[in-house]
Amino acid sequence: MAWWEWLLDICGALLLGCVLYGAGLIVRRRLLARNGGTFELSHRLRRDVPERGWTLGLGRYSGERLEWFRVFTLSPRPKRSWSRDELQYDGRRAPVGAERASLYPDHLVISCESADGPVELAMSVSSLTGFQAWLEAKPPGTDWSRAKGGEH
Repeated sequence: MAWWEWLLDICGALLLGCVLYGAGLIVRRRLLARNGGTFELSHRLRRDVPERGWTLGLGRYSGERLEWFRVFTLSPRPKRSWSRDELQYDGRRAPVGAERASLYPDHLVISCESADGPVELAMSVSSLTGFQAWLEAKPPGTDWSRAKGGEH
């Protein structure tokens, strides 16, 4: 085979790999969304540099847990997960500086507190409404005084 035939074969294999990867991402997203409750949710993985460290993803409510999946991976497992009773909403703000280019359009930055420390998420206003409702809709038998920091 001539060198240009090898080059065409390599280009064809790379193109096929890209198409298969894209198809895999579409199938994965459909599988994650099949039970409903999924929404666009970005998570700030690195907090060491201001306005940086955001990763695009999908959120899914699964019972008492909020699961976060990276967008550009084929893994069916969530990368992060937070329990409802360990997550507390602290406030919201508009993205600033480099965050505006890193996040989905029209998303807000949400500050939360978890058992592992501060958590920053980014979601749309409608997703924030659902998130707040999910946090407040604790199941029967929940110790509300413990959830509010032990106040009586």
